[in-house]
Amino acid sequence: MLGWVSLRVRNLRWRDVGLTRYRSWPVTVALGVALGAALEVFQLLVTQPILVRLIGKQPDLEDFRSLTGNLKMTLLSIALSWTLAAFGEELFWRGYLMNRVADVFGRKETAWIMSLLLVSIAFGLGHGYQGLTGWIEEGLAGLALGLMYLRTGRNLSVPIIAHGVADTIDMVLIFFGKFPGM
Repeated sequence: MLGWVSLRVRNLRWRDVGLTRYRSWPVTVALGVALGAALEVFQLLVTQPILVRLIGKQPDLEDFRSLTGNLKMTLLSIALSWTLAAFGEELFWRGYLMNRVADVFGRKETAWIMSLLLVSIAFGLGHGYQGLTGWIEEGLAGLALGLMYLRTGRNLSVPIIAHGVADTIDMVLIFFGKFPGM
């Protein structure tokens, strides 16, 4: 709501911060799905094992343990994930906050780099309930999602889809009891 008010005060629409399709809907969806799957594979096979080895702990996903074997809760969580996490977080973190931080630094290339770094760190810290491993991993995911946003010409649709796909893969793995450390 605050984002919407802030945009209205500045005479902007969500479209002005990237809530549009990228090129065409088939390209947008295909790119989002591919990047979301790649992000999740990278997290599961590269960043998470490295962080677990360095820190000695898996991300704390205890809040999601109730999904294991529970189809109704898993489907509900996936639906909530697509609305609150994929759509809501991308609108806030990339669409709103990255733009506001870039405004502060003058909207030049260095401003966008600063925005990407600062917002990614904040995004990671926003997932602090997952412990040190989780917030570092989510900070890196925020960096990847921010890069998607910037590389697609500040388009939100691709990172929204990628975020939703990555979270869906996580929840399906948790449902089947196959998520590392659970």
